[in-house]
Amino acid sequence: MAKYFDVHPDDPQPRTMGQVADLVRRDGLIAYPTDSCFALGCRLGNKDGMDRIREIRRLDSGHHLTLVCRDFAQLGQFVHLGNAVFRAVKAATPGSYTFILPATKEVPRRLLHPRKKTVGVRIPAHPVVQALLDELGEPLLSSTLVLPGDDEPMTQGWEIKERLDHAIDAVVDSGDCGTVPTTVVDFSDGEPEIVRVGAGDPARFAQ
Repeated sequence: MAKYFDVHPDDPQPRTMGQVADLVRRDGLIAYPTDSCFALGCRLGNKDGMDRIREIRRLDSGHHLTLVCRDFAQLGQFVHLGNAVFRAVKAATPGSYTFILPATKEVPRRLLHPRKKTVGVRIPAHPVVQALLDELGEPLLSSTLVLPGDDEPMTQGWEIKERLDHAIDAVVDSGDCGTVPTTVVDFSDGEPEIVRVGAGDPARFAQ
């Protein structure tokens, strides 16, 4: 049965965020809000959590999971960034973008795209997830919370708990955070390719 954490959207309670971080460190799987929509998240080294995310969403091995990072310094540990890509990504973060980039050796092999050796990364602009990442001290391995057969992500914490009560360990609810996922930009070849148009303005990456 999933725990339910009700947190303030702009000023999340430190004690509560500490409890959520402890649960993640103990290999818990959570549903949490971002600046685009709810996501599923677990600790980077949590293989069981990764498998549970793929099972809940019915994702194949070619689907990129995302490392949700606290800041640009943390993001830079996990992906390779040339100068031009560095400037483009830095100018768009934090924000509602996910970037596909070549992974460093810090990323476990099981998280990489099997052919491209890439991984998704993002830095969200949401006080709750930023507070959680501060507490955690490491990225969250994440995927947008869209269930098989649904057209849009779920937006209500109580509904997430109702539908996934026995599949996840906690729901972090700070109110409705929207149904539009991130804009996905693939920089794996050095040039931007818009893979998905979402909440972030894709025009800044137009060729």
